[in-house]
Amino acid sequence: MSKKRKYSSPLVDGPLQATSRSMLRATGFNDDDFTKPQVGVASTWSMVTPCNMHINDLASLICDSINEQDLKSVLFNTITISDGISMGTLGMRYSLVSREVIADSIETVVECQSFDGVVAIGGCDKNMPGCLMGLARLNRPSIFVYGGSIKPGENHTDLVTVMEGIGSYSSNKISEDELIAIEKTALPGPGSCGGMYTANTMASAIEALGMSLPGSSSQDAISNEKKLDCKSVGKAIDNLLEKDIKPSDIMTRKAFENAIRVIIALGGSTNAVLHLIAMAKSIDVKLEIDDFEKIGVSSPLMADLRPSGHYLMSELNEIGGIQPLMKTLLDAKLLHGDCLTVTGKTLAENLKDVKPYPANQKIISSLDMPIKKDSHLKILKGNLAEEGAVAKITGKEGLNFTGKAKVFNSEEETLDAIYGSKIKSGDVIVVRYEGPVGGPGMREMLKPTSAIMGQGLGDKVAFLTDGRFSGGSHGFVVGHITPEAATGGLIGILEDGDEITIDAEKGTIEVNLTEEEISSRKKKWSNPKPSPNKGVLSKYAKTVKSASEGAVTD
Repeated sequence: MSKKRKYSSPLVDGPLQATSRSMLRATGFNDDDFTKPQVGVASTWSMVTPCNMHINDLASLICDSINEQDLKSVLFNTITISDGISMGTLGMRYSLVSREVIADSIETVVECQSFDGVVAIGGCDKNMPGCLMGLARLNRPSIFVYGGSIKPGENHTDLVTVMEGIGSYSSNKISEDELIAIEKTALPGPGSCGGMYTANTMASAIEALGMSLPGSSSQDAISNEKKLDCKSVGKAIDNLLEKDIKPSDIMTRKAFENAIRVIIALGGSTNAVLHLIAMAKSIDVKLEIDDFEKIGVSSPLMADLRPSGHYLMSELNEIGGIQPLMKTLLDAKLLHGDCLTVTGKTLAENLKDVKPYPANQKIISSLDMPIKKDSHLKILKGNLAEEGAVAKITGKEGLNFTGKAKVFNSEEETLDAIYGSKIKSGDVIVVRYEGPVGGPGMREMLKPTSAIMGQGLGDKVAFLTDGRFSGGSHGFVVGHITPEAATGGLIGILEDGDEITIDAEKGTIEVNLTEEEISSRKKKWSNPKPSPNKGVLSKYAKTVKSASEGAVTD
């Protein structure tokens, strides 16, 4: 048995495995294929979203590159859903759930089919952490390939432009015809949402982690670069098989620290906290919510990327992608250069010959003059979030906010209030029963935060939830409040008019209530929202852990 065939050999070798071989012959295997290491290729192709509609074209290139290395590729599918399409609807409850389904399905297929190595291709938000969690559990030679970013739309627009346009329309700032014109031109073709939203955040984190090939995270979905990325996979996975380099060799504690620093420098999504904790758990690396605060103190925000900034990932790619940024951070001793990657080389070796950004570029600031000297991802604690909450505060919104609560028990109630112009300057919008258990599913609040921005209230109100935010959300937003309302968290007893103070400098989030008042309200509290009694949401609600633990179901 070849050292590269330690999983597939028991499946196909010898007379007693004739049945297995017979079925595989029907799928196209020939005699020679049974002697080759088998590499499963997990495709997230789907026509439900532009993020993934091109993935099978990339999968075909990957399979060809694997087969050219005297390996045998076997293509299979897992699911994807669309956050952007389902945003603001009950369908969004399934978004975070899909991360677990993707991880479970990749684990299921690979273990059952006994693949020696795995390549996973992801596009939309939950594909990426879902794929990595599956690869981590399996712990056999693996590579992740990012499907790539969408091109900018007409007039430098994207999906968030459309959502903020709805807010502008609702406050009579633009006409319906103007809104429809944005709608028709903002998304020109395949690829993940173009800003430093969750998809591009996680793609960048995975490259920094060492689990994708250099440059993979910033490439346009439809480009020669992305094709070359896919064509390079065969040699890379063969090298990993030959050297028996596994995710556990790459996804180390130091590698996760690298990923955190890179996504902070890029101004990445709050979802990265949730997903990186979950990915670390899958590979038995201890990573906690407080680590983001500890690392963030010495991690500058350097990228002028949307949603808080101006530029899109496609434009960052034009000046070199994230590799020059990583080289800058490495030279400043902010990254661990000795971390192994899927190239078989260390991070420092991969970055050795990377050239700096062009001198006249405006997207990435210098280390001595960053946009913000420390992280925009703030971990807040206090009586309103004893286990922690995650804030996205770039400094543009200010660093503290005190206001009166306006409380809603669902995203739908919140949207009705925003579109009905019932939200005023100084309000603290509170959206509860949207956590992992309470949703169930922990919906993203992109639609209400975009509506707030579109109405010009982005720096005038705060927004709190036990749900999540899209990477496209910006403003004074605090999510992942734990304990969540459905499990007895203090957010569940808030009332209209309660005074709430958020202090990003001190890292606190407090409601101004006496212990007596809190005790009195808790005695009267009951969960107003019944959990589903069957189906995937029911299973999820029964098994999911707190957002502070990554909302995992393991």
